[in-house]
Amino acid sequence: MKMISNFFASKTAPGIALCIAAIMALIAANSPLSEYYAGFKNIPVVFQAGEFVIDKPLLLWINDGLMAIFFLVVGMEIKRELIEGHLSSPSKAILPALAALGGMVAPAIIYAFINWHDPVTVRGWAIPAATDIAFALGIILLFGNLVPNGLKVCLVAIAIIDDLLAVIIIALFYTAHISIYSLILAGIGLMIAALMGRYKVAAVGPYVVVGLFIWACVLKSGVHATLAGAALGLLIPVEAANRKSPLKDMEHALHPWVAFLIIPTFAFANAGISFKGITLETFLEPITLGIMLGLFFGKQVGIMAVTALVYKLKICPLPAGVSWGQFYGMALLTGIGFTMSLFIGTLAFTDISFAMPVRLGVMSGSLLSIIAGISVLLLATKKPRQTSLSADSENISVGCH
Repeated sequence: MKMISNFFASKTAPGIALCIAAIMALIAANSPLSEYYAGFKNIPVVFQAGEFVIDKPLLLWINDGLMAIFFLVVGMEIKRELIEGHLSSPSKAILPALAALGGMVAPAIIYAFINWHDPVTVRGWAIPAATDIAFALGIILLFGNLVPNGLKVCLVAIAIIDDLLAVIIIALFYTAHISIYSLILAGIGLMIAALMGRYKVAAVGPYVVVGLFIWACVLKSGVHATLAGAALGLLIPVEAANRKSPLKDMEHALHPWVAFLIIPTFAFANAGISFKGITLETFLEPITLGIMLGLFFGKQVGIMAVTALVYKLKICPLPAGVSWGQFYGMALLTGIGFTMSLFIGTLAFTDISFAMPVRLGVMSGSLLSIIAGISVLLLATKKPRQTSLSADSENISVGCH
């Protein structure tokens, strides 16, 4: 039992759980279990209260419902970092902010260039722009004190800003037909949540009730329901009455569920690729090639080019104790798109025929990034450093001094 509790307490455990879920999905999709795997994703789930009905297959409940909780935690993490964390001042935020922006623009350009001829496939331009923070951080934490803590903190900051930009992209570019009535109701719910935050309501229960109302309204509005989670997360106060922190309480309570249930469940439901009929030509299809090259080349090129520019212009130095080789290894790891890229892929293409090339591109690009990132970090690391292993240390500067 102690070994199990130690595993779940480790910082690498979420990445390992995610990897296991993805492997299980691949086995299920390429074995006699494939029919059961497909049937599992298509189980009809219905919720009805009077005339209000939500009727979706299990896969969409996972993608629209469970992932809204994930984005709620993302929103809370972003707010906490902006208020008192690694992004709480311009000097800390400028390098990861600019690096994250470069790491999103370059992959999108590569994908759009490859798919520019097709107005349908070009919709996937944002798929390779995302980073899976759990997977990337899990891998870099495996190096322990072989890499400086500033590198881990920088990766966390870049990934958090990456998530914020992903939320904005989803809101602006992957929204279906709009129901004004539902949006008005969602807006009323958000105003109530904002007032609760303004008056520092400490109890978690009211935020949960209002959050469910907002989620249901956003789901019916045509805007993707996960945005309800992100918006609510940004409105929950860090500090409230009696020195309580509803944001930290909710984040602490939800984090294990997100790390060990929600994200692995999403990965299991979306990562299953059937290898039947896959050839070299399959990897050269525009969607697959655009995602794979965007994740592997676009991420590293975008982050390193922007970082080199701000360093050359003396706007920012590298994080304390970090070499260029180590920073490059970290930039490679941001090419692990995995769950975030798969999620955006489900928004970009609702036609099931696009699922296989999207998944193949995400998995291959992420795998190349993992192999290259680990290899570069091993080459760039010579000896252990006497630094804290915590990726949450507030004492390490992420950006400028």
